[in-house]
Amino acid sequence: MFDITLVQIFEFIGTLAFAISGIRLASAKHFDLFGAYVVGVTTAIGGGTMRDLLLGLRPFWMTDSFYLICSAFALLWVITFRKLLVRQNNTWFLFDTIGLALFTVTGIEKSITAGFPFWTAIIMGTLTGAGGGVFRDVFINEVPLIFRKEIYALACVIGGIAYYLCHLLGCNSILSGIICGIVVVLMRFLAVKYKLHLPILKGEEQ
Repeated sequence: MFDITLVQIFEFIGTLAFAISGIRLASAKHFDLFGAYVVGVTTAIGGGTMRDLLLGLRPFWMTDSFYLICSAFALLWVITFRKLLVRQNNTWFLFDTIGLALFTVTGIEKSITAGFPFWTAIIMGTLTGAGGGVFRDVFINEVPLIFRKEIYALACVIGGIAYYLCHLLGCNSILSGIICGIVVVLMRFLAVKYKLHLPILKGEEQ
């Protein structure tokens, strides 16, 4: 009998989604197969690795090879459907948003389980969700998405706050996690659809 928790399910799905998003962008930049795989793996495990190290835990992928295998499957997926995935920009956005939402939830859940307060859990959820994307963007020579005007990490923060409010209302972790993920997805879609963004910090006029 397999003992699989909701956090593990979210991590598996989030790993696949984030790996596909990273490999898809790498393929658009004409990386070779190994380079695309490295980008996909880093996108999938980067945020969670930083989270576990900060929480004093052993990085999750070091005790379960599934995450590396899942990233290899994502590479095969992109190879098989590369023309469709590269041609349609919305496919990257979809997979990236799914990964962002699910990893935000797993980051919060792991932090709470480890005994940390909610404000730490929200920060770790944001780091888990957005961290891998930072590595991905650096690897493909792009300005990390969280440093641009588009709402990205803020969606994780708002999702984390929604989780905390659900907890205060007496919701269990499953319902709180689902609502958190939905809020993150909605924030991303609304921000892109209506071009919502934070004010841009401008330097002195030359």
